[in-house]
Amino acid sequence: MKMKIVFLAMAAIIISAAAIAQKSTVMLKAGVNMANVSINDDGNIDDAKSLTSFQAGVVGDVYLTPFLSFQPGLLFTGKGTKTQTGNESDASFYRATTNPYYIEVPANLVFKVPTGGAKFFVGAGPYLGIGIAGKNKVDGKIFGTSFHSEESIEWSNDDPSTLDFEEGAGFGIMKRFDYGVNGLAGLEFSKAVLSVNYGLGLAKLQSGSSSSSDNNNKHRVWSFTLGVKL
Repeated sequence: MKMKIVFLAMAAIIISAAAIAQKSTVMLKAGVNMANVSINDDGNIDDAKSLTSFQAGVVGDVYLTPFLSFQPGLLFTGKGTKTQTGNESDASFYRATTNPYYIEVPANLVFKVPTGGAKFFVGAGPYLGIGIAGKNKVDGKIFGTSFHSEESIEWSNDDPSTLDFEEGAGFGIMKRFDYGVNGLAGLEFSKAVLSVNYGLGLAKLQSGSSSSSDNNNKHRVWSFTLGVKL
């Protein structure tokens, strides 16, 4: 609980600084996530396992130079993946969905180029997320007999200050903290911003595992968003 409070307080300070900075703005942002999870050591994904989710939050745009800005944010974002064997019309089929939700703080540097009535931009930066909710769902049939289960995601109670130990790790328990890097591009208008973002997760999803061993079982998320400047 203490780590959650510190995490959210830091995010609030970042957003507040963006709002009061000279020549800086704040925007409300929302959109669709196409979430997935890497399935091998090289970090590749199976497109068939993509899960549609969403994100919403607030992003600051801190003026640095006429062509460069710093964009910190505070987002509520959905990630995850799905697996299916067979079809619902078959006598036997299986479908499992994992849909975790995170409070996420991105911190991107964005380069802007004027293009007529709008600005084209590209950017990149790190993000840090903390898991707060989510569901694991399973549906299927065995020889015509249907079954269904749904349960809340169980998170580890990891303390990031203990780097060599993960508190609360166990089978079926997800890591509380996620981190990675973003790449983004889009168009900025006078009152609106259209953008596409790719989030490359660097932390393993399952608790008790080493994030540096390979790129298997990490978040991969495409986001398509609309921002409205305040």
